[in-house]
Amino acid sequence: MKSVRVVVVGAGVIGFSTAVCVAEALPFCSVTLLADKFSPDTTSDGAAGIMFAAQFPDIPLERQRRWFKNSFDHLLAIAQSQHSPEAGVMLSSGWQIFKDVPADKKPFWSESVIGFRVMTDSELKRFPEHKFGQAYTTIKCECSNYLPWLEKRFVFHVKLACSGQTVKAGGLVEQRKVNSLQELSNSYDVIVNCSGLGSKLLVGDNKVYPVRGQVLKVEAPWLQHFIRDGDGKTYIYPGMHCVTIGGTRQEGDRRLHVDEGDTKGILERCSGLEPSIGKAKVLGEWVGLRPSRRNPRVEREVVQLQGRRVPVVHNYGHGGSGVTLAWGTALDALGLVRQCLHEMPRQAKL
Repeated sequence: MKSVRVVVVGAGVIGFSTAVCVAEALPFCSVTLLADKFSPDTTSDGAAGIMFAAQFPDIPLERQRRWFKNSFDHLLAIAQSQHSPEAGVMLSSGWQIFKDVPADKKPFWSESVIGFRVMTDSELKRFPEHKFGQAYTTIKCECSNYLPWLEKRFVFHVKLACSGQTVKAGGLVEQRKVNSLQELSNSYDVIVNCSGLGSKLLVGDNKVYPVRGQVLKVEAPWLQHFIRDGDGKTYIYPGMHCVTIGGTRQEGDRRLHVDEGDTKGILERCSGLEPSIGKAKVLGEWVGLRPSRRNPRVEREVVQLQGRRVPVVHNYGHGGSGVTLAWGTALDALGLVRQCLHEMPRQAKL
């Protein structure tokens, strides 16, 4: 009989990654995932899903490097396994280009990706407005496939890509809107908050804010390599089924409808990097709100809820790096859950 009740709030890539990590590592825990929205209606579903990380200002670089490497190694094992097409995880090679030479020519994640190098002058000739570039192979993770695959792994027996062993996570999934932690205090021993932007209301965090992103899905099967402008606002990411082009980074903007001006700007900028985009058929447009914060919140606290002291682990605020850091921060969140259990009174575990 499973003795400790853990609940994870949130069904995006952070929530499901965390739920899987906890359920597989702690078989004596009963793990339930609660959310009001599931794939294909999460912010993660529309994400371009390319593994690339911006640097957060107040988190030790070694911790950020570990988050990236753990996520990369996890997804690489899937990309190189039979699960790759079902999970939507694939290798992707290409270029990141800069109009001005960046201060940091070798980012902290450069040793985790494959074959990182500085672009040659001859490679840069096709981008006359750009002075510097980096070439490497990374991973693209398409959450419209990956989230249902993770949910299946969470609930059923699944043969793990890395080890070949079969592990039963046996998690429970329930569609339900959680309005406050008080609702959960009597039913669960540990609460894991992966609610993204919802944390503003759920735990009163005014440091989390939306950054609006708009992308287009286009049909351009002749494109095989990604191109990303160093400013992060223009990118072309070939995927399994289509090419994602973007984008926008509009802080504090909560509009969820497609902006035709943004669509026109995306097409113009991407055509400037790859002229053949003008021949691509637009398959669809998507808007989402990145759950941004100066730094992701990956920490634990004890909260007084209806007379009980309940441990709460937070894992949210990744902004545009959700797919990139999900497994790494999920492993950190697992470590925090272990600490909560270690400090829990013995009778609560029985």
